[in-house]
Amino acid sequence: MTKKIAIYPGSFDPITNGHIDLIKRASRLFDEVIIGITQNSKKTAFMSIDERISLSSEILKEIDNVKVLSFGTLLVDFAQAQNAQVILRGLRAVSDFEYEFQLSGMNKHLNANIETLFMTPAEQYANISSSLVREILSLGGDVSHFVPKAVETLLKTRL
Repeated sequence: MTKKIAIYPGSFDPITNGHIDLIKRASRLFDEVIIGITQNSKKTAFMSIDERISLSSEILKEIDNVKVLSFGTLLVDFAQAQNAQVILRGLRAVSDFEYEFQLSGMNKHLNANIETLFMTPAEQYANISSSLVREILSLGGDVSHFVPKAVETLLKTRL
């Protein structure tokens, strides 16, 4: 029987409680969940990829079937190299759907063997994004409800 592997791609700059909630839930659905950290070419990174890998790996270490990797290729190529059958994407709002739907269609065109699965966050995480966390923190706000303590500590050292 084939091992069911999902890739959860993103910049995770930083990883939030919303990401972690989705990862925990996905870890119960799949044999393995690979967190694929990449650099979004449309955004300036706040943390290096190595920092994001290290921090995410530390935060997720207690979930046995989750591993954290980086990639700089097409997502479908990375998924195929990892023997993944599913690309996992989170949808926080209706506004996310149009963009994610386009990506899903393009990925399906590039590799018809890889499915995209959309998951919605738990209600308390629906408005959390990495960009908002960085903005709140840069303006002196409290982000402790949105990110793990290790992320909050690292982010505060950056300001």
